[in-house]
Amino acid sequence: MNIRNLLAAGLLALPLLATAAEDPAVAVLNQRLIALQANLDTADVAAYERLQARQAVAELAKARRKNLEQARYLAERRVEIAETSARTEVAQREVERLERTRSELLIEASRRDADRARREAEKLRVQAQIQAEESERLRQAAEAEILARQDAEIALSSVAGKQAARVSAAQQNAAKLAREEAELVSGQKLPNSTFGRRGEVFTLPGDAFAAGQASLSAGAQDQVKALAEYLNIGKKGRVTIEGYDSANGVGQRRAQALKDALVAAGVAASRLQVSGKKAAATRARSAEVIIAP
Repeated sequence: MNIRNLLAAGLLALPLLATAAEDPAVAVLNQRLIALQANLDTADVAAYERLQARQAVAELAKARRKNLEQARYLAERRVEIAETSARTEVAQREVERLERTRSELLIEASRRDADRARREAEKLRVQAQIQAEESERLRQAAEAEILARQDAEIALSSVAGKQAARVSAAQQNAAKLAREEAELVSGQKLPNSTFGRRGEVFTLPGDAFAAGQASLSAGAQDQVKALAEYLNIGKKGRVTIEGYDSANGVGQRRAQALKDALVAAGVAASRLQVSGKKAAATRARSAEVIIAP
């Protein structure tokens, strides 16, 4: 407690204690007001309410017998209001302080994540440039030796595939996000999804399969790449694949083809369950990937 608050509490106590002999309630109420003033946390809050309380206590000290009960009730309520208001303001200040601290921590964490992502992206860019230069050197060497062209093309494909895998894995570790990160890593758009009691449901549109066929279209294969990234980044739950067609057996083959594509894209086969369903013509060429909640 600093000197200023001690003096203020003492000065406040002098007139209040002078009336303590007249009514025990006056002394008790005065002590409660003195405690508010002496407390460093509440000394500068609820000033208006404390003023009203002091006035009510003063009125109690002067009250005649017939008005004593009413004056005592009013003084007690005013003191309670002053105490409650003081505690409320102190609590609100603490809430605001904690909220500011929380915001500062979130901002700092976001900045650190952004810095890490930028450093990782620059590292990948340099690696990609090195790999691209090496690929170009191999291509030029292959052109000089026609008999070795096939081996050179295989080497180029292998280099490009390994680099793409490194980029994909590094981006997963750096981003750790869900939809946006999956689309960034794969370079493809995810299928539309909805949330319901079954979990998150991704729906491949009607052109994902040719009529009566189970092979994925080129557009659907791109979406499968993004979906595989999404499942590997953060969605660790059980996954059910449902294929639909109006003909018997086609839905099951479509669901299996979609599972094979996801497994080939890096999703653990043990997480995936397949199911074929017969559907009306409006759903004859579609499939759903359901991620359990």
